[in-house]
Amino acid sequence: MIPRARLSILSLLFACAPSVAFADPLANCGAEPEAPPVSTKDVEHYNASVDRFQSYEKDARAYNACISAAARKEESAISDEAGVRIAKIHAQSVAVQQRIADNFRKIGAVLAAGAKKLQHH
Repeated sequence: MIPRARLSILSLLFACAPSVAFADPLANCGAEPEAPPVSTKDVEHYNASVDRFQSYEKDARAYNACISAAARKEESAISDEAGVRIAKIHAQSVAVQQRIADNFRKIGAVLAAGAKKLQHH
């Protein structure tokens, strides 16, 4: 069981996460062609099977090309969005590190000056 505090933090993280709706690569390509039945019962059935297979092969290759192109497009969009999010997080992290380093330098300088001033006492 997740403690309440942790649950509310998780809820907040999910609520603040960007909701990007990505397209379904299958949606724009129509129905996947069905593999045809084949028969080698005799020459007539065999020839008909070859014809059905050639038609299927053409349709299946076109369908596969459509799916591949749609998938690449969606993968690229997801990657681009992730890159933007990563850059934002990195910039925030760098800003915090710089503020802390500046504070260390400033406080260190004040303490060093104080030590020098007070060493004669």
